Amino acid sequence: MRAILLMAALLLGPTTLSAETIKVGRTTRHYTAQLPELKLAPLVIVLHGNTQTGADMVTRTAWPAVAKRENFAVVFPDGLNHSWADLRPNNLRAGRVPPHGTDDVAFVTRLVEKFVADGSADPKRIYVTGISNGGAMTMTLICKRADLFTAAASVVMNLTEQSASLCRPSRPVPMLMMNGTADPLIPYNGGRGTSRFAVDGFWSADKTLAFWRKTNGCDAKATTTDLTDIDTADRSTVTRIESNCPAGRDVVLYRINDGGHRMPGSADARFPRLANTFLGPQNHDIDGAETIWAFFKKFP
Repeated sequence: MRAILLMAALLLGPTTLSAETIKVGRTTRHYTAQLPELKLAPLVIVLHGNTQTGADMVTRTAWPAVAKRENFAVVFPDGLNHSWADLRPNNLRAGRVPPHGTDDVAFVTRLVEKFVADGSADPKRIYVTGISNGGAMTMTLICKRADLFTAAASVVMNLTEQSASLCRPSRPVPMLMMNGTADPLIPYNGGRGTSRFAVDGFWSADKTLAFWRKTNGCDAKATTTDLTDIDTADRSTVTRIESNCPAGRDVVLYRINDGGHRMPGSADARFPRLANTFLGPQNHDIDGAETIWAFFKKFP
């Protein structure tokens, strides 16, 4: 992994990409950080999916390139046992589960406090995003520490009855969702996905969207826009569903029509054909990191 990070650092030029550790209680936690020369920069926390690491998000998403171009700091934390302790109980998860007693809210909070304290991050421009289990952790952070974040984005994840019942944000936070209608793990219409690895109990994307609308004081009106089908060979299209919200409380859903359990972009897997088989199609009409950053930078 360190060889990959070194190669990425050479390609990124003057930004600093490094593998670091931080103590959270008695536990040593790992993360990768890419920092610009600019101080008091915006900071984006990017959370990987189940079975992944922060390094996977470095090499398989556009976040490092977008951060370099836009001059913001980006941090890729590692979950313990390649997973995140979101608001769901372990028996209602697919894949790996974090060790008993893991406090990932404390971990991410500690990271934010560190980068604010050393002058790297602007405390008024702290953002969090994640995919799949990382998307659930993103929503958990807004539920538990909304005071820390300026905006958030969850990719291919919905709430459950358990996570929604425990979610009481201290203030409204702009929220972007990105969900595929052919997702075999997190079904767009709720319930249980078609994958043999899926678990039951998910809300639909529409119900999850309605939750964040209500939380942010939005009404039921929505503006729906079908985006240009740039890559007609990817078997999917994108519809943007915007909400009528008070200023600074935006809630938006990017519905990936016929899209799978994938973040839109150019590549997200070491073995694309295998990913297509087990996770469904990846949309190439938009890039997830570019789209999320365009949303984030509107706030504050």
